[in-house]
Amino acid sequence: MDPSAHRAVPVNYSDETVRGFALAAVLWGVVGMLVGCLIAAQLAFPDLTAGIPWLSYGRLRPLHTNAVIFAFGGCALMATSFHVVQRTCQVPLFLPRLAQFVFVGWQLVIVAAAITLPLGYTQGKEYAELEWPIDLLIAVVWVAYAIVFFGTIGRRRVRHIYVANWFFGAFIIAVAVLHIVNSAAMPVSFWKSYSAYAGVQDAMVQWWYGHNAVGFFLTAGFLGMMYYYIPKQAGRPVYSYRLSIVHFWALIFTYMWAGPHHLHYTALPDWAQSVGMVFSLVLLAPSWGGMINGVMTLSGAWHKLRDDPILKFLIVALSFYGMATFEGPMMSIKTVNALSHYTDWTIGHVHSGALGWVGLVSMGSLYYLIPRMYGRTEMYSVPAINLHFWIATLGIVLYIAAMWIAGVMQGLMWRAVNPDGTLVYTFVESVKATWPFYVVRLAGGLLYLAGMGVMAWNVVMTVRVGRVQPSPIPARLAHA
Repeated sequence: MDPSAHRAVPVNYSDETVRGFALAAVLWGVVGMLVGCLIAAQLAFPDLTAGIPWLSYGRLRPLHTNAVIFAFGGCALMATSFHVVQRTCQVPLFLPRLAQFVFVGWQLVIVAAAITLPLGYTQGKEYAELEWPIDLLIAVVWVAYAIVFFGTIGRRRVRHIYVANWFFGAFIIAVAVLHIVNSAAMPVSFWKSYSAYAGVQDAMVQWWYGHNAVGFFLTAGFLGMMYYYIPKQAGRPVYSYRLSIVHFWALIFTYMWAGPHHLHYTALPDWAQSVGMVFSLVLLAPSWGGMINGVMTLSGAWHKLRDDPILKFLIVALSFYGMATFEGPMMSIKTVNALSHYTDWTIGHVHSGALGWVGLVSMGSLYYLIPRMYGRTEMYSVPAINLHFWIATLGIVLYIAAMWIAGVMQGLMWRAVNPDGTLVYTFVESVKATWPFYVVRLAGGLLYLAGMGVMAWNVVMTVRVGRVQPSPIPARLAHA
């Protein structure tokens, strides 16, 4: 009798869905950033699209935000969360076919958004523009996502739940609550609905959702990436595991209350505005605690930054995270907000977080993840990763510097008054003064897009030369 017949059959991780989401993230990243460059060009050259309605700025701008946040960012989050939860729990995904449904369903959501938003079907709510049929599909897909993720944790062979999974789990739960509450609407036709809320209550619910979409979708989930991929790439343990737990609880509690800072000087009661400002200022502490914890993970291994472009992506992403989470609380102070509100300073702040933090940490994590999904230890071209890093970093600096300068200039021009109380500048004069900065912003965006193009080429080549092969779970745990 063949003695090999008595050997235990190896148990493998479920990586089909991880591969699908990782490749989709790169594809949608190129698409979303391309649309971003188009609308940046429209602001600099308004006649660019010849007045075609479905190419107008008002329709393409929500398409851009949805594509980069929910298509690129969402696919990156789902790829990494499914990858991390399996490795840290030492079990394959719970219900892998349901995970495949999550992948297909999320791509359907993205395609539906890409069709309906240019056609003008929108609820007109920031980061929540999609109409009610798509909102229902999002809810179903998200619940399935939660079942797979938490089901995997429930079957874990490791007693401890690693901190990255706490952040991924909080992101999944919070986004479900935020989406369902804010998207409550009364349909009047298949592609039109009205919010269940009205007036200032609608605004408050929207920015409770809007800022926590930043806090949980664009922060907590990506911190889950940071807490897994930086230690893995650096070959070092997390600097302080105790600090990571304090970071987690402080961050998720504080973020929930910061939304009213988007509504300074509006009809929202003054006390509610002040609560939002205070919690925004408190938010600086856990945010910087997490940033310091990630950066200090390289203690004793700083030399690796010289030669490892993936670590460059991950550590510089944390630098932008620290910068954006200092700038946000500062802008929430009412006297500062009086200058910054409605200006391009806000756009610069958003993109220092989006391009610098979310973009770079996603790219670094995907550069670690993708080759391992195709039987390789590194990407097809490591010099191309380095090229991507420098192109992207230069693009970010041009973009946010232009918007910071333009924003402060706009705020000062709008509130400059003559001795008799009349305005010194008309609004059109402020637009004219801003034009050179819009051109610089476009140049920065094109550089960032070019870097994403380099990444797409590198990924295609890695997939071509790689080979999909099973990823076995360590036998002592798989058969425990």
